[in-house]
Amino acid sequence: MALTATNKLLSHLPAETLRRLEPDLEPVSLLLGASLFESGDRVMNAYFPLDSIVSLLYVLKDGSSAEIAVVGNDGVVGISLFMGGLSTPSRAVVQSAGQAYRLSGAALSAEFNRGEEAQHVLLRYTQALITQMTQTAVCNRHHSLDQQICRWLLLSLDLLPTNELRMTQELIASMLGVRREGVTEAAGRLQAAGIIKYARGHIVILDRPRLEARVCECYGVVKRESDRLLGFL
Repeated sequence: MALTATNKLLSHLPAETLRRLEPDLEPVSLLLGASLFESGDRVMNAYFPLDSIVSLLYVLKDGSSAEIAVVGNDGVVGISLFMGGLSTPSRAVVQSAGQAYRLSGAALSAEFNRGEEAQHVLLRYTQALITQMTQTAVCNRHHSLDQQICRWLLLSLDLLPTNELRMTQELIASMLGVRREGVTEAAGRLQAAGIIKYARGHIVILDRPRLEARVCECYGVVKRESDRLLGFL
């Protein structure tokens, strides 16, 4: 199974576990902006991104939303399948198009319930994801939009093999739960400073050290905890 090496969570599992899962692992293409499941849906499948990124969004009654976490090649979308909830109040939307493995919920739940290495890995990943969600809530409440965008860009970059992202300002605004005009102004300031280049939904990071210098403490908190919990991946 050549592609499992590009999802760190899958590649860390014992060979015996992968052999059991292999018949149910289906390669799929994830299109930009596609919804994997909606708020309140019964989650049927898990997704292990390879070179794609999926945003988890909380959706309000009026249709507005805000991102609570991102999942890339370090994780899995659909933790409710093995945590016992089956459904979730969040929405899963493809933030960066690419490939993923889709795994049936039944297969993932069965492997988790074996209580072996897979369970240990999935629980550690869940703790890291909860940390990201918690820090995102703090960041959205206490830090500026410029800092939030820097955090968002860095978290996304950590999950991609290049320094480029394809993302419209409308989608960024939806992820952060802010007005599009605010994103336009913040991105303009980063571009004027020579830190990013943005054109037609294509973002190139030109100077990562300066981007890191502008970000709030939240990025470092999430990264350190993720490295601590998943550094073995």
